Amino acid sequence: MPLKDKELRYYDSEVLRLPGDKRTAYHKQVDRLIDTLRKHLRKRARITITRIVKAGSFAKYTILRRAADNPVDVDVVFYVSGADASLETLESLGSAIYEILIEMYPTKAVEDFEIQRKAATVRFVGSGLSVDIVPVVEDESRPGYGWQFDIRDGAKIETCAPCQIKFVRDRKDKDSDFRTLVRLGKQWRNRAELKPLKSFTVELILAHILGTQGSEGSIEQRFRNFLMYVAQSGLKEQISFPENAKPLGSFSDPVVIIDPVNCFNNVTSRISEEERQTIVAAAQNDWEVATFASVENDHETWKRIFGPRFKTEEG
Repeated sequence: MPLKDKELRYYDSEVLRLPGDKRTAYHKQVDRLIDTLRKHLRKRARITITRIVKAGSFAKYTILRRAADNPVDVDVVFYVSGADASLETLESLGSAIYEILIEMYPTKAVEDFEIQRKAATVRFVGSGLSVDIVPVVEDESRPGYGWQFDIRDGAKIETCAPCQIKFVRDRKDKDSDFRTLVRLGKQWRNRAELKPLKSFTVELILAHILGTQGSEGSIEQRFRNFLMYVAQSGLKEQISFPENAKPLGSFSDPVVIIDPVNCFNNVTSRISEEERQTIVAAAQNDWEVATFASVENDHETWKRIFGPRFKTEEG
């Protein structure tokens, strides 16, 4: 017997979804960080902060609650003007943010701060919160858009944090269970240890399935359809969205899923052929496991998909 929608909604609500009180606490912690960082950056005359946006899974409400193997990450996008859209400028800004973070938190260990490919990261041990400070040079001709740089290879990508948030909100308006399905997909990804399959990619695959298959069927059936799509397509089909303006970019990567806010950006460009095959094989195997669990009404088998914390009722 397949899982009922109320059972998977219970699992999502009680195990996967970030609770409201935790969300409020994280908002306050991030707001304090933003206020202090803004004050420090204002002292640097070349840089003007025009907008700050909380982004990523936290802002989209698709984030998973904190677990031993799952920290809570919040992306904070700093839109800046008065700076050139160049790698040198972004490297300088990233270094400045890194230095300011160390000044702001003198009692934190240096290893709690890290310069990543596109952000400076600060980790709060007590709450388990990790905050990525992402500098973006504002595109004054397109509200919400700006240029983000990879400090290692110099790649410049135009992005729009508010547009990405709206993209998920629009799918939620079409399908009230869309975010639940995303969290189920992300939990499966974590359980299967598929690190190359990023959270954004899970969101986009499910958005594509929603756009092509609609929202009919139970939550369980649609989760199995997600696994089936990955397995049967082999992730070899190019995916794009109605939001993408034509013409689309041309890509030769093993997996091509076009950023809905930038038709020249393949968000899966870093997935190698070997990684694609690993993801597809995991989806094929777990689709078979999930189908067996559904037919046999076997909750213990579902734990092979979602992990030992899977439950559909209290106790």
